[in-house]
Amino acid sequence: MSNVKLPAQLQEQLLRLQQLQQTLQTVSAQRQQLELENSDVDKALAELVKMDNTSIIYKSIGSLLVKSERQKVMNELSERKELLTTRILVLTKQRSRMEERIKNLQRTVQERLKPLS
Repeated sequence: MSNVKLPAQLQEQLLRLQQLQQTLQTVSAQRQQLELENSDVDKALAELVKMDNTSIIYKSIGSLLVKSERQKVMNELSERKELLTTRILVLTKQRSRMEERIKNLQRTVQERLKPLS
């Protein structure tokens, strides 16, 4: 098969398949990173729930720790969690669609390669 030249359309499909697989890896890595951040937000919220309103809270802003109100920090973290959850859902759906496209393209490429072998 090394002497057989693949048709241009098949070469394009193979290239597209490689691109989709790379994009899938990127999407999966982004999703994993967001899930880790979401877990951190959950832990922080859980700790804040245990505290009372008189507790002194510091939040990180860049390399600084700034005194803040407990409820304000809880609101900010809750908003962040909502955003993260939405982005994770979007990436999950995107990943599923990409996996399906990859399967279909693999099937097409394999069918087109059979007569060449």
